[in-house]
Amino acid sequence: MPADRVVPTAEAADLIVLTRQLAQRELAPLVDAHEAHETFPRDTFRILGRAGLLSLPYPERYGGGEQPYEVYLQVLEEIATVWASVGVGVSVHVLSCFGPAEFGTPQQQEQWLPGLFGGELLGAYCLSEPHAGSDPAAMRTKAVRQGDDYLLNGVKAWTTHGGHADFYKIMARTGDGISCFLVPAETAGLEADPPERKMGLTASHTTAIRLTDVRVPVERRIGAEGEGLRIALRGLDSGRLGIAAVATGLAQAALDAAVAYARQRETFGRAIIDHQGLGFLLADMAAAVETSRAAYLSAARRRDLGLPFTRQAAIAKLVATDNAMRVTTDAVQVLGGVGYTRDFPLERYMREAKVMQIFEGTNQIQRMVIGRSLAREEKGTIRTAEGS
Repeated sequence: MPADRVVPTAEAADLIVLTRQLAQRELAPLVDAHEAHETFPRDTFRILGRAGLLSLPYPERYGGGEQPYEVYLQVLEEIATVWASVGVGVSVHVLSCFGPAEFGTPQQQEQWLPGLFGGELLGAYCLSEPHAGSDPAAMRTKAVRQGDDYLLNGVKAWTTHGGHADFYKIMARTGDGISCFLVPAETAGLEADPPERKMGLTASHTTAIRLTDVRVPVERRIGAEGEGLRIALRGLDSGRLGIAAVATGLAQAALDAAVAYARQRETFGRAIIDHQGLGFLLADMAAAVETSRAAYLSAARRRDLGLPFTRQAAIAKLVATDNAMRVTTDAVQVLGGVGYTRDFPLERYMREAKVMQIFEGTNQIQRMVIGRSLAREEKGTIRTAEGS
């Protein structure tokens, strides 16, 4: 069991160790080629699905792992430490399963969840739009009821797995509200644009999704009509914890690489890690990684207890992604000139960290969420493990 992990059961400890071993064996050899050529590693998700790592927080009766969220997030961190693009993909897939798993009918769950949980079906999540990235209530995509079908029209932006997913969880406006639909990728009228040309996470393809008279049966609506925004916002709290875990894994990878280099690189007759200036920088990096991990685990434990965790999820996402940006930047500095080259992965880590401050709600949005929560809090509230 790794010394930096505190988990509730021996089974969970074994799971994290096995994930670390699987990531090194199956993912690590593929990272450089896929990131350099910007190719999507579809088979890796099948491997992770067959290992049971795409469904950890969901019920066993449909093929899930039924693990606490604090365990799932540590597994996700292990994956992201080796390959951030795949870590983001796992987080998005788990988020795309949230709607049917939490709000679907028993018939929908029986029909769809086994395939989603096993990795044979890959999910995508369509909430943002070109004009309304952080304001889902302003969406323009519409779903018009026509008998036993809905007709969907609109454009969704920044869709992870766009063009590769087997299904899309799409939010669309129905009357005065927003509804949620699970739409197969092969549905006529659903098209993915070419991938965005991004500065990082290049093996994770991100596209716009265009919906032109996409006909969706009523039985593919998740939850009641008009319940989509509630489903989306509930899912985002958990999704933000996923990104916090991914960002922590990325920062851990950068710290590990910087420490390894500082131990073997010598100046003035001794390893550079023994020079106080550099040693202090590495100490600050380690403190940032540990703080990030503590933040997401604290929020996850609240979720596992059934307590409100919106504010804590926003704090975890804010802290972990800001720390990842700082740690990866400092890691480049530790390596000096070679850190700026593609001979080492640090420059890629730095590019990958930037977007984590942006997606799942920008860090400015996280500050708004936290500030509004503080404004609503009653004066004198006692904050305990059971309090808010």
